[in-house]
Amino acid sequence: MQRRRKVIFDTDPSPDDAVAFLSAIASREELEVLAITTVAGNVPVELTTCNALKALELAGVTEVPVYAGASEPLVRRLVTAEHVHGRTGFDGYDLPTPKRQAGTKFAPDAIVELVMAQPAGSVTLCCLAPLTNVALALAREPKLAEHLEEIVLMGGSCFEGGNITAAAEFNFFVDPEAAARVFRSGVPITMIPLDCTHQALLTEERLRVLREAGTPVGTAFYHLLEFNKRFDRGKYGWEGGPLHDATVTAFLLQPELFAGRRVHVGIECASTLTLGASVVDWWSVSGQQANATVLRSVDGEGYIQLIFERLLRL
Repeated sequence: MQRRRKVIFDTDPSPDDAVAFLSAIASREELEVLAITTVAGNVPVELTTCNALKALELAGVTEVPVYAGASEPLVRRLVTAEHVHGRTGFDGYDLPTPKRQAGTKFAPDAIVELVMAQPAGSVTLCCLAPLTNVALALAREPKLAEHLEEIVLMGGSCFEGGNITAAAEFNFFVDPEAAARVFRSGVPITMIPLDCTHQALLTEERLRVLREAGTPVGTAFYHLLEFNKRFDRGKYGWEGGPLHDATVTAFLLQPELFAGRRVHVGIECASTLTLGASVVDWWSVSGQQANATVLRSVDGEGYIQLIFERLLRL
């Protein structure tokens, strides 16, 4: 019998993030979502927390706690992405103000408590955002790194370049120092970069599955994602925008959809030209020991079918 995997989602919810954690919650036979922790990223943390609660209430999920975390990066001023996600981070469909409030614990403390309360090697952190909360949690509890099963994250790029600067992917660019700490921590890491997520586009045909489902979740996320991907369609000239963050959930459910290799990843924290870039030693030329599995390809059709099927269970 397959082990039911315990996970915590650390996130800055735009619609992509919400699809990731909702499809995980819907996969109850395989995944147990212990909590959702929020961080400043796409929009300020007050809004990312509100968006997480909105998504859970839309889906009728009451058992998963939400904890708000860092309001700014470790050492830098916050950079947000309203130009992509809209003022609220959830523009495109009006959801009611959530009735439920976030828990009172600070997200890094909640991560430490939840992970350390479980047997060693039994909790995976699913990271969809700047890694500030995770870096703070690792600093608060030195034993956390060896107690985690692994970190699976969406972030960085290999050969694809950046999406916020020419060199850097947004999550790593917002808090490069946090990303560098996480990659140096010794925790087993699976990194899903832009090279992978750009192979999974939300075309109108694929989005139509949500609209035609005729459910509150399907209808809301059709409109949220359709609005959210307009920016990428215009920027890249593609027929759809990538569904980035739910690759993390899909990898946990069906890793055979992905391919990659063990490599060394470093994060640039000093250069004004390449700040936040993930330096992926794909050809093992640096002599440095591998510290992550980097996934470079995905079966885009299989991935989106899997995630939408799970999402529409709610």
